[in-house]
Amino acid sequence: MALRLYMHPLSSYCWKTLIALYETGIPFEQEIVDLSDPDARERFVRMTPLGKFPVLVDEDTGKAFPESSIIIEYLAAKYPEAAKLIPADKDLALRVRLSDRFYDLYVHDKMQRIVADRIRPADQKDPAGVARNRAELEIALALVDRDMSSGGWATGLTFTMADCAAAPALYYANQVAPFTEDHPGAARYLDRLRSRPAFARVLEEAQPYMAMFPRD
Repeated sequence: MALRLYMHPLSSYCWKTLIALYETGIPFEQEIVDLSDPDARERFVRMTPLGKFPVLVDEDTGKAFPESSIIIEYLAAKYPEAAKLIPADKDLALRVRLSDRFYDLYVHDKMQRIVADRIRPADQKDPAGVARNRAELEIALALVDRDMSSGGWATGLTFTMADCAAAPALYYANQVAPFTEDHPGAARYLDRLRSRPAFARVLEEAQPYMAMFPRD
């Protein structure tokens, strides 16, 4: 097998990469890494010193790629079936990359910071930081409401890398700050994403691990 993805089924950035792989049908092998296992962690850190998921290894070339956006960029450049994830038109490609960065930096990151506070010891909690991240997440979700009010995908009628980024970001954001009626555009967009077969498959595979997700 040419491609091997080092990952964990609950990792949101692994979801982003998996959606791209399932969406395009590119064959690969999953290598689930249990970072709670000292030996597995040591092997993984030798490969990628920051110890962050996901990492894609192209075993034909011996090259390894960290970071979900870079992995998808690599897939789009190498595999014709993945080229659709990043349009050939330069202006459209910039829109996709901008939307990808928006979901990673202004939805995904804020959500992760809120979740991270939940697993801190009681004497290390940061309520002010959580409040700030919740406020910034609300601003980002309001922008999603505005941009997705008329349907479609993140940058138009075509499913792209931006939607791969949006799916885990919005799914987990909805877990930490349920959309309800406050964010109807984001809620409808998340529904469309969840009905996409590639994301539905990712969610199904993650179900056995969902009890590990820290809740209030």
